[in-house]
Amino acid sequence: MSNKIPIPPVFTHFSCSDSLDFTDEVTAAILSRQIVQHQHGGQLLAASQKYRIPEEDWIDLSTGISPRCYPLPQMPTRCWQRLPEINDGLETAASAYYGSASLLAVSGSQEAIQRLPLVLNRDTKKLRAGIVSAAYHSHQQAWEKAGHEVVVLDSSDVNDTIAALDVLIVVNPSNPGAEQFATQTLLDWHQQLSAKNGTLIVDEAFIDSTPEQSLITQKPKTGLIVLRSIGKFFGLAGVRLGFVWATPDLLKKIADKQDDWSVSHPARWAGKQALKDRHWQQQQREFLKHQSQRLKSILEKNIVHKWQKNKHEVTLKSTNLFVYMQTSSAEKLHTLLARRGILTRYFDNPHALRFGLPANEAQWQRLEQELLKIDSRF
Repeated sequence: MSNKIPIPPVFTHFSCSDSLDFTDEVTAAILSRQIVQHQHGGQLLAASQKYRIPEEDWIDLSTGISPRCYPLPQMPTRCWQRLPEINDGLETAASAYYGSASLLAVSGSQEAIQRLPLVLNRDTKKLRAGIVSAAYHSHQQAWEKAGHEVVVLDSSDVNDTIAALDVLIVVNPSNPGAEQFATQTLLDWHQQLSAKNGTLIVDEAFIDSTPEQSLITQKPKTGLIVLRSIGKFFGLAGVRLGFVWATPDLLKKIADKQDDWSVSHPARWAGKQALKDRHWQQQQREFLKHQSQRLKSILEKNIVHKWQKNKHEVTLKSTNLFVYMQTSSAEKLHTLLARRGILTRYFDNPHALRFGLPANEAQWQRLEQELLKIDSRF
Protein backbone atom coordinates (compact mmCIF):
# COMPACT_ATOMS: atom_id res chain seq x y z
CA MET A 1 0.00 0.00 0.00
CA SER A 2 1.34 3.45 -0.88
CA ASN A 3 2.46 5.69 1.95
CA LYS A 4 1.70 8.83 -0.05
CA ILE A 5 -1.26 11.04 0.78
CA PRO A 6 -2.59 13.86 -1.38
CA ILE A 7 -1.98 17.36 -0.16
CA PRO A 8 -5.26 18.95 1.03
CA PRO A 9 -6.38 21.84 -1.21
CA VAL A 10 -5.88 24.42 1.55
CA PHE A 11 -2.23 23.36 1.97
CA THR A 12 -0.70 24.66 -1.23
CA HIS A 13 2.69 25.52 0.24
CA PHE A 14 4.43 22.42 -1.17
CA SER A 15 3.94 23.34 -4.80
CA CYS A 16 6.99 21.30 -5.77
CA SER A 17 5.12 18.06 -5.11
CA ASP A 18 1.58 16.75 -5.06
CA SER A 19 2.21 14.28 -2.25
CA LEU A 20 4.32 13.65 0.83
CA ASP A 21 6.07 10.45 1.87
CA PHE A 22 5.28 9.00 5.27
CA THR A 23 6.33 5.67 6.71
CA ASP A 24 3.30 5.62 8.98
CA GLU A 25 -0.17 6.14 7.52
CA VAL A 26 -1.56 7.09 10.93
CA THR A 27 1.00 9.88 11.20
CA ALA A 28 0.09 10.96 7.69
CA ALA A 29 -3.61 11.15 8.55
CA ILE A 30 -2.92 13.17 11.70
CA LEU A 31 -0.71 15.63 9.83
CA SER A 32 -3.29 15.98 7.08
CA ARG A 33 -5.91 16.91 9.68
CA GLN A 34 -3.60 19.45 11.31
CA ILE A 35 -2.78 21.00 7.95
CA VAL A 36 -6.45 21.65 7.24
CA GLN A 37 -7.21 22.99 10.73
CA HIS A 38 -4.25 25.30 11.29
CA GLN A 39 -4.79 28.26 8.99
CA HIS A 40 -2.91 31.07 10.69
CA GLY A 41 -0.41 33.75 9.85
CA GLY A 42 3.27 33.12 10.45
CA GLN A 43 3.60 30.09 8.18
CA LEU A 44 7.02 31.25 7.06
CA LEU A 45 8.67 27.87 6.50
CA ALA A 46 5.81 26.79 4.25
CA ALA A 47 6.02 30.05 2.27
CA SER A 48 9.77 29.60 1.93
CA GLN A 49 9.23 26.16 0.41
CA LYS A 50 6.42 27.30 -1.86
CA TYR A 51 8.19 30.33 -3.32
CA ARG A 52 11.72 28.87 -3.05
CA ILE A 53 13.05 31.82 -1.09
CA PRO A 54 15.32 31.09 1.91
CA GLU A 55 13.56 31.65 5.23
CA GLU A 56 16.08 34.24 6.37
CA ASP A 57 15.36 36.41 3.29
CA TRP A 58 11.68 36.97 4.14
CA ILE A 59 9.89 39.87 5.77
CA ASP A 60 7.06 38.21 7.67
CA LEU A 61 4.12 40.60 8.00
CA SER A 62 1.51 37.84 8.12
CA THR A 63 0.75 37.97 11.85
CA GLY A 64 -0.59 40.56 14.25
CA ILE A 65 2.14 39.75 16.77
CA SER A 66 4.41 42.53 17.94
CA PRO A 67 7.87 42.25 16.32
CA ARG A 68 9.29 43.72 19.54
CA CYS A 69 8.88 41.06 22.20
CA TYR A 70 9.23 41.39 25.94
CA PRO A 71 12.94 40.94 26.83
CA LEU A 72 12.76 38.00 29.18
CA PRO A 73 15.66 37.54 31.59
CA GLN A 74 17.48 34.24 31.97
CA MET A 75 14.95 31.57 32.89
CA PRO A 76 15.73 29.57 36.05
CA THR A 77 16.58 25.93 35.49
CA ARG A 78 13.77 24.89 37.85
CA CYS A 79 11.21 26.06 35.25
CA TRP A 80 12.36 23.21 33.02
CA GLN A 81 12.85 20.69 35.79
CA ARG A 82 9.72 21.10 37.92
CA LEU A 83 6.02 20.86 37.19
CA PRO A 84 4.11 24.17 37.44
CA GLU A 85 2.37 25.27 40.63
CA ILE A 86 -0.44 27.81 40.90
CA ASN A 87 1.00 29.75 43.85
CA ASP A 88 3.99 31.05 41.86
CA GLY A 89 2.84 34.67 41.56
CA LEU A 90 1.38 34.55 38.05
CA GLU A 91 -2.21 35.08 39.19
CA THR A 92 -1.13 37.97 41.44
CA ALA A 93 0.65 39.66 38.53
CA ALA A 94 -2.32 39.05 36.23
CA SER A 95 -4.76 40.44 38.78
CA ALA A 96 -2.75 43.65 39.06
CA TYR A 97 -2.36 43.98 35.28
CA TYR A 98 -6.00 43.30 34.36
CA GLY A 99 -7.57 44.93 37.41
CA SER A 100 -9.43 41.86 38.64
CA ALA A 101 -8.71 38.59 40.41
CA SER A 102 -11.52 36.73 38.65
CA LEU A 103 -9.16 35.18 36.12
CA LEU A 104 -8.15 31.74 34.90
CA ALA A 105 -4.83 31.11 33.18
CA VAL A 106 -5.16 29.09 29.98
CA SER A 107 -2.81 27.77 27.33
CA GLY A 108 -3.34 30.76 25.08
CA SER A 109 -6.80 32.24 24.53
CA GLN A 110 -7.10 29.46 21.92
CA GLU A 111 -7.74 26.98 24.75
CA ALA A 112 -10.61 29.09 26.06
CA ILE A 113 -12.06 29.46 22.58
CA GLN A 114 -12.21 25.67 22.29
CA ARG A 115 -13.59 25.08 25.80
CA LEU A 116 -16.34 27.71 25.96
CA PRO A 117 -18.79 26.01 23.56
CA LEU A 118 -18.58 22.96 25.81
CA VAL A 119 -19.03 24.64 29.19
CA LEU A 120 -21.83 26.96 28.04
CA ASN A 121 -23.86 24.01 26.78
CA ARG A 122 -27.37 23.92 28.26
CA ASP A 123 -28.03 20.24 28.79
CA THR A 124 -28.77 18.90 25.30
CA LYS A 125 -29.96 22.19 23.84
CA LYS A 126 -28.16 23.44 20.78
CA LEU A 127 -27.26 27.10 21.24
CA ARG A 128 -27.51 29.79 18.60
CA ALA A 129 -24.21 31.66 18.56
CA GLY A 130 -23.71 34.86 16.61
CA ILE A 131 -20.17 35.81 15.57
CA VAL A 132 -19.50 39.37 14.46
CA SER A 133 -17.38 39.31 11.31
CA ALA A 134 -14.54 39.66 10.59
CA ALA A 135 -13.45 37.43 13.45
CA TYR A 136 -10.68 34.99 14.22
CA HIS A 137 -11.79 31.79 12.44
CA SER A 138 -11.27 29.46 15.41
CA HIS A 139 -14.34 30.90 17.13
CA GLN A 140 -16.61 29.63 14.39
CA GLN A 141 -14.77 26.32 14.18
CA ALA A 142 -15.15 25.67 17.91
CA TRP A 143 -18.87 26.41 18.08
CA GLU A 144 -19.66 24.37 14.98
CA LYS A 145 -17.55 21.47 16.21
CA ALA A 146 -19.52 21.46 19.48
CA GLY A 147 -22.74 21.09 17.49
CA HIS A 148 -24.16 24.58 17.95
CA GLU A 149 -25.78 26.75 15.30
CA VAL A 150 -23.51 29.58 14.15
CA VAL A 151 -24.73 32.82 12.59
CA VAL A 152 -22.05 35.08 11.09
CA LEU A 153 -23.09 38.73 11.35
CA ASP A 154 -21.98 42.17 10.28
CA SER A 155 -21.80 44.51 13.25
CA SER A 156 -24.66 46.52 11.75
CA ASP A 157 -26.92 43.45 11.96
CA VAL A 158 -26.44 42.70 15.67
CA ASN A 159 -29.22 44.90 17.03
CA ASP A 160 -31.75 43.27 14.69
CA THR A 161 -30.54 39.74 15.45
CA ILE A 162 -29.55 39.69 19.11
CA ALA A 163 -33.02 38.75 20.37
CA ALA A 164 -32.69 35.40 18.56
CA LEU A 165 -29.19 34.62 19.92
CA ASP A 166 -28.06 32.70 22.99
CA VAL A 167 -24.43 33.75 22.62
CA LEU A 168 -22.70 36.63 20.85
CA ILE A 169 -18.96 36.56 20.12
CA VAL A 170 -17.16 39.82 19.38
CA VAL A 171 -13.44 40.30 18.75
CA ASN A 172 -12.50 43.81 19.86
CA PRO A 173 -10.64 45.15 18.04
CA SER A 174 -11.59 42.66 15.37
CA ASN A 175 -9.04 40.38 13.76
CA PRO A 176 -8.52 40.72 10.88
CA GLY A 177 -11.03 43.49 10.18
CA ALA A 178 -9.61 46.03 12.70
CA GLU A 179 -13.12 47.20 13.63
CA GLN A 180 -13.28 48.75 17.10
CA PHE A 181 -16.44 48.61 19.18
CA ALA A 182 -17.52 51.28 21.64
CA THR A 183 -17.67 50.15 25.25
CA GLN A 184 -21.29 51.26 25.62
CA THR A 185 -22.32 49.30 22.53
CA LEU A 186 -20.82 46.12 23.98
CA LEU A 187 -22.42 46.74 27.38
CA ASP A 188 -25.81 47.26 25.72
CA TRP A 189 -25.44 43.94 23.92
CA HIS A 190 -24.45 42.26 27.18
CA GLN A 191 -27.49 43.67 28.94
CA GLN A 192 -29.84 42.38 26.27
CA LEU A 193 -28.26 38.91 26.34
CA SER A 194 -27.98 38.53 30.11
CA ALA A 195 -31.63 39.51 30.52
CA LYS A 196 -32.53 36.20 28.85
CA ASN A 197 -29.70 34.11 30.33
CA GLY A 198 -27.50 34.67 27.29
CA THR A 199 -23.77 35.35 27.11
CA LEU A 200 -21.53 37.92 25.48
CA ILE A 201 -17.97 36.74 24.77
CA VAL A 202 -15.45 39.46 23.95
CA ASP A 203 -12.06 38.41 22.61
CA GLU A 204 -9.64 41.20 23.55
CA ALA A 205 -6.47 39.61 22.19
CA PHE A 206 -5.44 42.89 20.54
CA ILE A 207 -6.61 45.40 23.14
CA ASP A 208 -3.50 45.72 25.35
CA SER A 209 -2.33 48.80 23.46
CA THR A 210 -5.52 50.56 24.55
CA PRO A 211 -6.36 48.95 27.93
CA GLU A 212 -8.90 51.64 28.75
CA GLN A 213 -11.20 50.04 26.15
CA SER A 214 -11.28 46.68 27.93
CA LEU A 215 -14.54 45.46 29.47
CA ILE A 216 -12.75 43.89 32.43
CA THR A 217 -13.80 45.37 35.77
CA GLN A 218 -12.87 44.38 39.30
CA LYS A 219 -16.05 42.36 39.77
CA PRO A 220 -17.15 39.97 37.00
CA LYS A 221 -20.61 40.20 35.48
CA THR A 222 -22.95 37.28 34.87
CA GLY A 223 -23.24 36.59 31.17
CA LEU A 224 -20.01 38.39 30.23
CA ILE A 225 -16.75 36.63 29.35
CA VAL A 226 -13.53 38.35 28.28
CA LEU A 227 -10.55 36.59 26.72
CA ARG A 228 -7.04 38.01 26.92
CA SER A 229 -3.74 36.96 25.34
CA ILE A 230 -0.08 37.38 26.23
CA GLY A 231 1.03 36.59 22.69
CA LYS A 232 0.18 39.69 20.66
CA PHE A 233 1.11 42.85 22.60
CA PHE A 234 4.00 41.24 24.48
CA GLY A 235 5.28 39.48 21.34
CA LEU A 236 5.31 36.16 23.20
CA ALA A 237 3.04 34.01 21.04
CA GLY A 238 5.25 30.95 21.50
CA VAL A 239 4.69 31.04 25.26
CA ARG A 240 1.04 29.99 24.79
CA LEU A 241 -0.53 31.88 27.68
CA GLY A 242 -3.82 33.69 28.01
CA PHE A 243 -6.54 34.44 30.56
CA VAL A 244 -10.29 34.15 30.87
CA TRP A 245 -12.17 36.75 32.90
CA ALA A 246 -15.61 35.58 34.04
CA THR A 247 -17.67 34.72 37.11
CA PRO A 248 -16.10 32.15 39.48
CA ASP A 249 -18.65 29.44 38.66
CA LEU A 250 -17.86 29.68 34.96
CA LEU A 251 -14.11 29.73 35.56
CA LYS A 252 -14.48 26.52 37.55
CA LYS A 253 -16.32 24.86 34.67
CA ILE A 254 -13.52 25.81 32.29
CA ALA A 255 -10.86 24.67 34.76
CA ASP A 256 -12.61 21.31 35.08
CA LYS A 257 -12.18 20.88 31.29
CA GLN A 258 -8.48 21.72 31.35
CA ASP A 259 -5.78 19.09 31.13
CA ASP A 260 -3.40 18.72 34.05
CA TRP A 261 -0.65 21.37 33.88
CA SER A 262 -2.41 23.06 30.98
CA VAL A 263 -0.09 26.07 31.28
CA SER A 264 3.58 25.05 31.40
CA HIS A 265 6.03 26.16 34.05
CA PRO A 266 8.11 28.21 31.53
CA ALA A 267 4.92 29.91 30.29
CA ARG A 268 3.82 30.82 33.81
CA TRP A 269 7.26 32.21 34.66
CA ALA A 270 7.52 34.24 31.44
CA GLY A 271 4.00 35.58 31.78
CA LYS A 272 4.64 36.75 35.34
CA GLN A 273 7.74 38.71 34.27
CA ALA A 274 5.94 40.42 31.39
CA LEU A 275 2.78 41.28 33.32
CA LYS A 276 4.72 42.91 36.18
CA ASP A 277 6.85 45.24 34.06
CA ARG A 278 4.73 48.41 33.86
CA HIS A 279 7.55 50.59 32.53
CA TRP A 280 8.14 48.32 29.53
CA GLN A 281 4.40 48.06 28.89
CA GLN A 282 4.05 51.83 28.60
CA GLN A 283 7.04 51.99 26.28
CA GLN A 284 5.53 49.22 24.18
CA ARG A 285 2.24 51.09 23.80
CA GLU A 286 4.02 54.15 22.48
CA PHE A 287 6.22 52.06 20.20
CA LEU A 288 3.30 50.14 18.66
CA LYS A 289 1.24 53.29 18.19
CA HIS A 290 3.98 54.98 16.17
CA GLN A 291 4.86 51.85 14.20
CA SER A 292 1.24 51.27 13.22
CA GLN A 293 0.87 54.88 12.09
CA ARG A 294 4.00 54.53 10.00
CA LEU A 295 2.74 51.35 8.33
CA LYS A 296 -0.64 52.86 7.54
CA SER A 297 1.03 55.96 6.09
CA ILE A 298 3.29 53.85 3.84
CA LEU A 299 0.35 51.81 2.54
CA GLU A 300 -1.75 54.92 1.95
CA LYS A 301 1.05 56.60 0.02
CA ASN A 302 2.18 53.66 -2.08
CA ILE A 303 -1.05 51.70 -2.60
CA VAL A 304 -4.25 53.53 -1.65
CA HIS A 305 -3.62 56.93 -3.21
CA LYS A 306 -1.99 55.47 -6.30
CA TRP A 307 -4.74 52.93 -6.89
CA GLN A 308 -7.62 55.30 -6.20
CA LYS A 309 -6.35 57.59 -8.95
CA ASN A 310 -6.97 54.69 -11.31
CA LYS A 311 -10.48 54.06 -9.91
CA HIS A 312 -9.24 50.99 -8.04
CA GLU A 313 -11.19 50.62 -4.80
CA VAL A 314 -9.11 49.94 -1.69
CA THR A 315 -9.76 50.71 1.98
CA LEU A 316 -7.59 50.57 5.10
CA LYS A 317 -8.38 50.00 8.76
CA SER A 318 -5.83 49.60 11.50
CA THR A 319 -5.08 48.61 15.07
CA ASN A 320 -1.78 49.26 16.83
CA LEU A 321 -0.55 45.82 15.72
CA PHE A 322 -1.66 45.49 12.10
CA VAL A 323 -3.28 47.18 9.11
CA TYR A 324 -6.19 45.58 7.26
CA MET A 325 -6.46 46.30 3.53
CA GLN A 326 -9.66 45.38 1.70
CA THR A 327 -9.45 45.25 -2.10
CA SER A 328 -10.60 42.95 -4.88
CA SER A 329 -6.93 42.62 -5.90
CA ALA A 330 -5.84 41.27 -2.50
CA GLU A 331 -4.87 37.82 -3.75
CA LYS A 332 -2.81 39.21 -6.62
CA LEU A 333 -1.06 41.65 -4.30
CA HIS A 334 -0.40 38.90 -1.75
CA THR A 335 1.19 36.69 -4.41
CA LEU A 336 3.22 39.53 -5.92
CA LEU A 337 4.65 40.49 -2.55
CA ALA A 338 5.33 36.85 -1.66
CA ARG A 339 7.37 36.43 -4.83
CA ARG A 340 9.47 39.31 -3.54
CA GLY A 341 9.91 37.73 -0.12
CA ILE A 342 7.24 39.69 1.77
CA LEU A 343 4.63 37.54 3.48
CA THR A 344 1.19 38.98 4.21
CA ARG A 345 -1.98 37.22 5.35
CA TYR A 346 -4.60 36.81 2.63
CA PHE A 347 -8.34 36.49 3.30
CA ASP A 348 -10.87 35.58 0.64
CA ASN A 349 -14.18 36.61 2.24
CA PRO A 350 -14.00 39.50 1.74
CA HIS A 351 -10.82 39.78 -0.33
CA ALA A 352 -8.31 41.45 1.97
CA LEU A 353 -4.76 41.45 3.32
CA ARG A 354 -3.44 41.88 6.83
CA PHE A 355 -0.08 43.63 7.18
CA GLY A 356 1.77 43.20 10.46
CA LEU A 357 4.61 45.45 11.59
CA PRO A 358 8.13 45.15 10.14
CA ALA A 359 10.75 44.06 12.66
CA ASN A 360 13.53 46.59 11.98
CA GLU A 361 14.52 49.60 9.89
CA ALA A 362 15.97 47.48 7.09
CA GLN A 363 12.61 45.74 6.71
CA TRP A 364 10.77 49.08 6.70
CA GLN A 365 13.00 50.37 3.91
CA ARG A 366 12.70 47.22 1.85
CA LEU A 367 8.90 47.13 2.23
CA GLU A 368 8.54 50.68 0.99
CA GLN A 369 10.90 50.06 -1.92
CA GLU A 370 8.92 47.02 -3.04
CA LEU A 371 5.59 48.82 -2.70
CA LEU A 372 6.91 51.67 -4.84
CA LYS A 373 7.40 49.19 -7.69
CA ILE A 374 3.78 48.04 -7.70
CA ASP A 375 1.58 49.45 -10.43
CA SER A 376 -2.15 49.74 -9.78
CA ARG A 377 -2.82 48.18 -13.19
CA PHE A 378 -1.12 44.89 -12.33
